Order: sequence, then C-alpha cells, then structure tokens
Amino acid sequence: MIRLLTVLFFLLLSAGAQGALVKISTLVNVEGVRPNYLTGYGIVVGLNGSGDGTTSVFTLQSIANMLRKMGIYVDPKAVKTKNAAAVIVTAKLPPFAKPGMTFDVEVASLGDAKSIANGVLIRTPLLGPDGKVYAFAQGPVSTGGGFSESNKGGKVQKNFPTAGIIPNGGIVERPLPFELSQMKQLVLTLNQPNFTLASEIAQVINEHFGKPLARAVDSATVKVDYPAGVNKVKFISEVLNLEVNTVPEPTIVIYEKTGTVIMSGDIKIDPPVYVSHGNIYVSVTKTPVISQPPPLSGGKTVVTQQVKTTVKEENGRIFGINSPSLRDLVKALNQLGVSPRDLIAILQAMKAAGKLHAKIVIM
Repeated sequence: MIRLLTVLFFLLLSAGAQGALVKISTLVNVEGVRPNYLTGYGIVVGLNGSGDGTTSVFTLQSIANMLRKMGIYVDPKAVKTKNAAAVIVTAKLPPFAKPGMTFDVEVASLGDAKSIANGVLIRTPLLGPDGKVYAFAQGPVSTGGGFSESNKGGKVQKNFPTAGIIPNGGIVERPLPFELSQMKQLVLTLNQPNFTLASEIAQVINEHFGKPLARAVDSATVKVDYPAGVNKVKFISEVLNLEVNTVPEPTIVIYEKTGTVIMSGDIKIDPPVYVSHGNIYVSVTKTPVISQPPPLSGGKTVVTQQVKTTVKEENGRIFGINSPSLRDLVKALNQLGVSPRDLIAILQAMKAAGKLHAKIVIM
C-alpha cells in the first residue's frame, strides 16, 4: 500500500503585523563594497595513489608543463602518476583586501581522483573576472575528516574526499580596483526591493542629519550625498547604524523536497473559505503464476507474475475557514493532512480566488 500523503511540518515565524526596528545595515548593501570571487587551476600532489588516472589527459599535461618550468623536460605521455590530481581552486576575496592579507580557499577535484585528502596544493594563481591575478593559493588540503575505503566486497565513504579547504591558504598580491575616496555618492541597494522601505530609509537618513541628503531612486536604490568635509568611513558607519521601523511582507515559503512550509508576516485571509480534499490510496500487488505445458509437448514450465493495481479515493472532506487568522489556516490545512504538492495547489487556488493575500515562494 502506497499512501500518497506526506507529513507536513509547519514552521510559523510570525503571525502579527507588528513592526520591528531594524538597522539599515541588515537591509541594504553598499554599492562597491562586496566580496569578489576568484578562480584558479592547480595541481594537488602527495596523494597516496588516489589521484587522477591516465584518462585525465589534462592532469598529465599540467604535470609535464610544471616540470618544464623547473627545467625538467618530459613527454606528457610518459607521465604515469596517481599521486597528483588536477583541481579547481575557488575563493571569496573580502572587500578592501590589501596585499599580504590571507584568506581561505576551497579546492575541488577536476578529474577522476578518488581522494585529495592530505595532499598539498602547489602555488596556484587566482584570477578575477578581468583575467588578472589578484592572489596566490598554496598549502595542505583538509577534507574535514572525509575518507574513502574500497575493496572487492564493497566501498565505504564518509563526506566528500574529492573536495576540501585550505585555511588561510590564499594571499593577496594585488589590491582590488576600488577606492572609497573616489565615490561621490553613497549608493545603498536593498536586499529585497520595496518602494515603501526605500522611501522610509531615505526619510530616516534625512531626519537624522537634518538635511535632504538621501533620496529613493527606485524600489531598490537609495542615493545619499556626502556632506562637505565629512569623513566617509564615519559617515557610512553612522548611516548603516540607523534604525528603520519595518513590517515584514506577508510571505509563504514552500520547500517541497522536505515538506517544510514557512509562513511569515501578516497574512490576511478573506473569510469564508471552504477547502475540499480527498485522500488517494494506490495498491500494487504481484501474484506469481505458473504456466505448466501439456504432457509430451516438449515445453518448459515458466513462472510469471500477474500485476494488479488498485486506486482508491476516499470521500472528500470540506473544511471551512471563517477567520482571517493565519493560525486558523495552518490548523485547517494540518487537519486535512495535505502533502506539499496539494498544499501548493490549495494556496495558489486560494490566492487566485482572491482569498489569500501573501507572496508565495516555492523552492
């Protein structure tokens, strides 16, 4: 018996329309002040026979090129080592990174290596989107306790030994092409575009400084003029620490894979609402059937299976929701025992009918 219903877990974050004082720094990003992603190609050596095989031609070519730079000339076809692996190195460079600063880098196998645990990454240049080298990475790779063991009887693996991290394995060589002193305006970009919130942020800034310095350009951008002779670092810090009274937008987030539903904000329901739902059961049975040939026919006895599928649908139940409360909606849907797919359909139907006032996000 297969029951096409799953257990739903409701997480109720907020049910009221009460506003909250939130710092501007948690709502916006400062234009130009952002992390920068770097990428590089390198070789991890010192592996115990768990590196790339001969099918990873680029690894063999890379090793030959590396040796050639060291004055050792070897034919790439003659390279037969499983103690090295080609990897992609990625890193997130913090804003205002200066030469000499260190940061963590991540390493992931590019070929058919079984494990890169306990290997050592050879010096690898890390490039930005513009193709310039901004940092170098080097050091021992840590896979966080991951391992892989195999034999003729089977295989045991913990975590992913083909990806790891090098703590403080990167070092900045070139400063980022961004100077805060050259910025003529402070541009704030909202994490979640909202006309009302952008207007309130501009209003709070103007009231605090007593000057019309800020203006909302659109739902995602607030531009602020620097006062004459002001220290920009101190001014930005003061702006970001201001508080805005915000009311969360009514939102329903559905994570279908795990059956998790998160409801937040002042979700309004226009009563009355009536929801009908029926349970469906599917039964699949297999019965062995023996086919016996007649005597002296020369045939063979054959065993087959007869498959029978039965679909049963229970009588639908109708639940009424006579209150605009989010709690009543959660209680009614929980009583229905709806699956994530059914819940999506019910909520979308309620919104299409104009009975549910909230934004639905399906992940």
